[in-house]
Amino acid sequence: MSVRVALDLPEDGFAALRMTPEGFVKEMRLAAAVKWYGLGLLSQSKAAEVAGVTRHEPLEALNRFKVFPFQTSPEQLAQELGRA
Repeated sequence: MSVRVALDLPEDGFAALRMTPEGFVKEMRLAAAVKWYGLGLLSQSKAAEVAGVTRHEPLEALNRFKVFPFQTSPEQLAQELGRA
């Protein structure tokens, strides 16, 4: 099941971003999914589902959006390994 969401955006915004409306929607879905993954709200597979892409694509986007790829922080990881 899917839900349709409508947004009213200024037409000149697409030109400024050099995107078509369809490209903007795809990029926005991917950005939201990556952000929510980075916040620990979505798993990798759910992020891909939200973005409407394969599981591999959100992982590639993590670097582009400068989101840490692991849901455990470096500090938490060090603590779990007994180094903190």
